[in-house]
Amino acid sequence: MSGFAFDLVTPDRLLVSRPVTMVTVPGEEGDFGALAGHAPLVSGVRTGTITIHDDGAVTERYFVAGGFAEVTPERCTVLAEIAVPFSEMTREGLETEATRLRDVLSVTEDEAARLKLERQAALNDAKLTALLQVSTH
Repeated sequence: MSGFAFDLVTPDRLLVSRPVTMVTVPGEEGDFGALAGHAPLVSGVRTGTITIHDDGAVTERYFVAGGFAEVTPERCTVLAEIAVPFSEMTREGLETEATRLRDVLSVTEDEAARLKLERQAALNDAKLTALLQVSTH
């Protein structure tokens, strides 16, 4: 496999650090693909899916929310606020969490707690949407 280096990092951990053929990133101005020899680029990362390609096949997917991507001819580095491997998400688990969050929200009166729960619910919904989009393709 010819390729270039890819690193996916969150504040908590290094998720990926290996050579890849191509990676697609949900940039602020739209998804972009990065390959070896790519022109230098810095972009914000919006909520979406990072897809790793090796030798023409998709090998891994990660849900991401927020952060920055830097691309050089030799590498792509994504510093994500949140990143979760698709292999760690299930439709059932995300739907169960959505129900739990709705139930807790329905009885929460504290405004600060409500805002936090609403952000968690929105993030959970975004994960579910990303997972369902991939499963229909």
